[in-house]
Amino acid sequence: MAEPRNPSPAYPPNAKIYGDKELYAHIGKIATSEGGKELVEKFEVPIRSGKAWVVKKGQLCTLSTPHGPQVGDLNIWSLSNPREHFWASRTKQLHASHVSIGDRLWSNLPYMRPLATIVGDSLASYGVDSVGGRVHDLLGTRCDPYVNTLLSGGDEFDFHCHSNLVRAVMPFGLQESDVHDVINVFQVTGLNKDGKYFMEACPAKPGDYFTIFAETDLLLGLSTCPGGDLSVYGWGGDSAQRMLDTCRPLGVEVYELSNKDEVLAGWKESETPGYKGMHGLVAPVFGQKS
Repeated sequence: MAEPRNPSPAYPPNAKIYGDKELYAHIGKIATSEGGKELVEKFEVPIRSGKAWVVKKGQLCTLSTPHGPQVGDLNIWSLSNPREHFWASRTKQLHASHVSIGDRLWSNLPYMRPLATIVGDSLASYGVDSVGGRVHDLLGTRCDPYVNTLLSGGDEFDFHCHSNLVRAVMPFGLQESDVHDVINVFQVTGLNKDGKYFMEACPAKPGDYFTIFAETDLLLGLSTCPGGDLSVYGWGGDSAQRMLDTCRPLGVEVYELSNKDEVLAGWKESETPGYKGMHGLVAPVFGQKS
């Protein structure tokens, strides 16, 4: 029997999408080495909670699983303009449903630029598992109390990823409407034969990591998913308590490159594509009849 046809990607890979691959490979080596960078900040995000923090352009940010498998829901905003934020759908189209080293995390319209580039991923070799699952998910989004209340028949739970992110960004002057679709870091997902979304247990081990390079000044928000490592999950009843046993903190480290001017020679902060934004409209001129 012939192999099924594998269609070509709608958005072919090119330098405008991926940037300078040699540069990011070099930054990735620094990210995974002992030297070449200086620690700016380090902390852990406790279970079933969220935290937001700043990463400046040219810095590295590493998310890790110091205590074992745990899924994290990540939001990204432009630090200077929170209306510009991560756009999971376009990132998925430009790269893939699950992202890894070399892929970039793009912002929403009308900005449309890379906010960050992935330069380190200890799970990069995970590939496709026996049921079609892949890691670092863009197919799904954050869990939230609204769908939980719907599916559980009225049970309320205030520590879903959406709620954790809402609380996390409030000190930065943001609110619930600023929380957006996430990248589910360390999460394995896919579509089954019927096209239905599925989740599998997180494969991360103690010390696994996911590192991004900031292409501009960023505000990041991370939730430690209340589903823990997703080895068990459900809606209502005792599901919240059963999942609690699989919850672990996530680690966060922010680094400055030691020889930044040398390493980033020729690099510049990401820019929008330059579309003028007229959308076929003609600007009115005073005194001129339409």
